[in-house]
Amino acid sequence: MSTTEQAYDVDALVKGIYTEGIIGLKGAFSREWAQQLREDIDVLFEEAIQRPNGALGRGPKRYYVEINPERLRGFAELVAHPWVHAVSEGVLGPDWKIVEVGFDTPFPGAQNQPWHRDFPAPEETVRDRKLTSLAFNLTTVDVTPEMGPFEIAPGTQWEHGPHFDHGMFPPRDEWPRYASLAQQKMPKMGDISARSALTIHRGTANRSDTARPVLVLGVDAPGAGNAERHDLQLTHAYAATLPPHVLAHLDYRLVDELVPVEQQHTIEGLVMGEA
Repeated sequence: MSTTEQAYDVDALVKGIYTEGIIGLKGAFSREWAQQLREDIDVLFEEAIQRPNGALGRGPKRYYVEINPERLRGFAELVAHPWVHAVSEGVLGPDWKIVEVGFDTPFPGAQNQPWHRDFPAPEETVRDRKLTSLAFNLTTVDVTPEMGPFEIAPGTQWEHGPHFDHGMFPPRDEWPRYASLAQQKMPKMGDISARSALTIHRGTANRSDTARPVLVLGVDAPGAGNAERHDLQLTHAYAATLPPHVLAHLDYRLVDELVPVEQQHTIEGLVMGEA
């Protein structure tokens, strides 16, 4: 029995992803670790907003920034967490890889997003009911109802969606059905969640005076193909500091010097918000 199997009920974790489409672990990290993550994200956002296309709009007052892992002081600890391993291996198999690291920030004034999934359902999911990717989220604040909580419609990862705009956006006349299923998630600093990016979801309006940054890890099974939309870089010096069991689960290219990530996965349908 592996360490992850000893620590967590992997069958229950997989069942949660395959039924609800989202699971979570409270208190996975300390509040101090989450505060450090927030400090790093704040620095990275200020850098990104200064360069062309550095911070991509995901709706009014809402931005997404893809980053290089070594800019986060706690990255190795995050990847090595046994819950991350248990969920990833249970759902995606032993050769899972992190293909994306970024953060999404709804600032005060952010509006409801349209209901959506993050990319079209792949053939393996439609044909075989097999999930080939996961998204992990870590909040950097204690989320309140006023901050625009993440909202998700459980079980909708299995909807084929051939009539969805770009395979991602359900028609507006279907929104009431998703709203009737919706669960709002209000995690606290140190909590982590994992979900299928195919489960229909949206960010809601931030009516507070506080930004709500959340870290995003994109994880793939072999052949899922999402790495093509991203550019995970490690410097030779940083890669040399990572344990083999961390390095083995990163889909990356080695570089002498980091360059800002040129995001290849824009979601045009989110730019204007719900209206």
